[in-house]
Amino acid sequence: MSSRRPGRWLRRLIVTLVVLAVLAVAVDRAANWVAENQLATMAEKEAAQYDVRADETSVDIGGFGFLPQLAKERFSKVTLTMKQPTFDAIPAEDLKVEMSGVHVPCGLLTRDPGTAVTVDTTDMRVQLSPAELAKLAVRSTGLNGLTMNVVDDKLHVKLSLRGIEADVTVRPQIQKGRIVLAVDQLSDSVPSFIQSAVKSRLSRGIALPKLPFGATVTQIAVDDTSLVLTATAPNLKIAG
Repeated sequence: MSSRRPGRWLRRLIVTLVVLAVLAVAVDRAANWVAENQLATMAEKEAAQYDVRADETSVDIGGFGFLPQLAKERFSKVTLTMKQPTFDAIPAEDLKVEMSGVHVPCGLLTRDPGTAVTVDTTDMRVQLSPAELAKLAVRSTGLNGLTMNVVDDKLHVKLSLRGIEADVTVRPQIQKGRIVLAVDQLSDSVPSFIQSAVKSRLSRGIALPKLPFGATVTQIAVDDTSLVLTATAPNLKIAG
């Protein structure tokens, strides 16, 4: 019988370790869920200061093991997603923020007053439909009836000037904080004086809506049927 006892104790030890491991994972995941919700709430409040609101805001904390990262008061990566956000009354399709080197106090879980999160690197991606960009373009250019769509990965602008219809292929660029539409292709059938007027109007640039967290747009690109704005937010701080 004495030979069986070591086996029993070994089995009990293994079971105990497995149970403790499962409990540790459960506690880690539960704390992670609380922190993600807390960060999402803080981000919503911060974004509202820039008149930015969304149908849904979520946060995903990356890295291995939540509690070990919290003990160091630093998350390696945090991803913030805002579904169907609105910027200065302009609806977008999606906003995603990738944060690296996120410094968090342990009071994040207990929602201590004055809790603030600081971020080393913040990269933002805003997806905008051509139709909404066209509305912004009308404001800046005065070309009423202007429309935009993406065809074969190129941005097309359709407009009417002095009674003449034109379909223009443009390259959107960021210059001095505005979106400039550089004319890439314009039909030779359009009179030269209309071509000059179109290029002049489109080169005025489109004023951008204010992005959350003080982000500055650095690039714009055509992606499938949408336009994607890339932005960065230096020295980001999100208060509780």
